[in-house]
Amino acid sequence: QVQLVESGGGLVPPGGSLRLSCAASERISSVISTSWYRQAPGKERELVARIGLTSSATTYVDSVKGRFTISRDNAKNAVYLQMNNLKPEDTGVYYCYIGVVSGDYWGQGTQVTVPS
Repeated sequence: QVQLVESGGGLVPPGGSLRLSCAASERISSVISTSWYRQAPGKERELVARIGLTSSATTYVDSVKGRFTISRDNAKNAVYLQMNNLKPEDTGVYYCYIGVVSGDYWGQGTQVTVPS
């Protein structure tokens, strides 16, 4: 069973930066999309960023455009989320998601806290 492990979360002041990483335990085939989601306290999980079959096919939720960048390294079975100019509203648990033809995989989440 493939496992996704996130890392890189933490406590950072407003305006700071973090780089989240997501590593797969083995190579995943038939990938449709790779995404980062987040869930803030008391809110539903939302899509933050997605990267498609080509690295140029990226989408972001409006609130993070210009501040976050999703990327991946296929050779390392890894996906990243560079987060700059962090704001208190970015606080939440961030989850890595990989969708494949036969289903999907979720990581366990990593906490990001930006105090107000």
